[in-house]
Amino acid sequence: MIVVMKKGATEAEVEALTAAVAEWGLKAHVSPGTEVTVIGLIGDAARDHEATLALMPGVDKVLPVLKPYKRVSTEFHPEKTVIKIPPARHGDRGLSIGGTGVVVMAGPCAVESREMILSLGAFLKGAGAHMMRGGAFKPRTSPYAFQGLGVEGLRYLAEERAVVGLPVITEVMDPRDVEMVGEFADIIQVGARNMQNFNLLKAVGRCGKPVMLKRGLANTLEELLMSAEYVVSAGNPEVILCERGIRTFEKFTRNTLDLSAVPVLKRESHLPVVVDPSHGVGQWDLVAPMAKAAVAAGADGLIIEVHPDPAQAVSDGAQSLTPKRFKELLGALELVARAVGRNLH
Repeated sequence: MIVVMKKGATEAEVEALTAAVAEWGLKAHVSPGTEVTVIGLIGDAARDHEATLALMPGVDKVLPVLKPYKRVSTEFHPEKTVIKIPPARHGDRGLSIGGTGVVVMAGPCAVESREMILSLGAFLKGAGAHMMRGGAFKPRTSPYAFQGLGVEGLRYLAEERAVVGLPVITEVMDPRDVEMVGEFADIIQVGARNMQNFNLLKAVGRCGKPVMLKRGLANTLEELLMSAEYVVSAGNPEVILCERGIRTFEKFTRNTLDLSAVPVLKRESHLPVVVDPSHGVGQWDLVAPMAKAAVAAGADGLIIEVHPDPAQAVSDGAQSLTPKRFKELLGALELVARAVGRNLH
């Protein structure tokens, strides 16, 4: 249920309302806006007190939340969420995901060696990337494929952050590893195969770090939003939604990148939206046009695979850009971002 306060409602009136709903066993989420304050109420007993709420001082109207995804909906939280990533090193600039800028996360599919991560990280930062992506734990279709370096890979990412200065996003697969991964990562990624791993979603909801949630291979947008609801309801409001392509009957691309997801998710939810064109198409020559299209569609960020030698990559080489091609893409993305009133951070 949503309580919309009158324009000019006092802080005391808001506090009185939140104190009252707490006595009823409800949780209140206060969203101060530029014009009015909106208070979202969580709890099955909210409907029992609808008439009382409507008569309380400062209340303009009381509305039911019709969407099953409540906390992540724009009904519940009309102000857009902007996630702040602190600077990796003293003197560096922090990032904002969900604001006017477009954040570019780049790096290899998998962390392969210390030397590769440090040298590639230095190039990416110089080229204009904002975050380093790299998998230390890799969910692979084949049990015989490279599964990642594990904790060793996390240490290389942490060293890159300290030496080069790019914040880190990396994936977690097991609820038991969330706390450990959180010690190394600035953003924790939940991959497509784990989008409905509800125990993992609850664990990252308690981790205290921003979470990027990737859409599953065959999941609807409503299911993605409901998975985000798991994370937010567990106590973590800093969730980023990621469209990375879904499985369809089309065989010319690895997946079908659903760019309509970007405006739909931004209409339905206050959470930032990132697009992964690399997994969306699976072919390096299609990454650039889809990345530009994603920015034009309103994406708040991109996550792009870059490898110094894609032919020798241990995973996903076919969809990885060379450093040279990545740098060229950033120049084109800046032009697209400006054309739609945005900018690259």
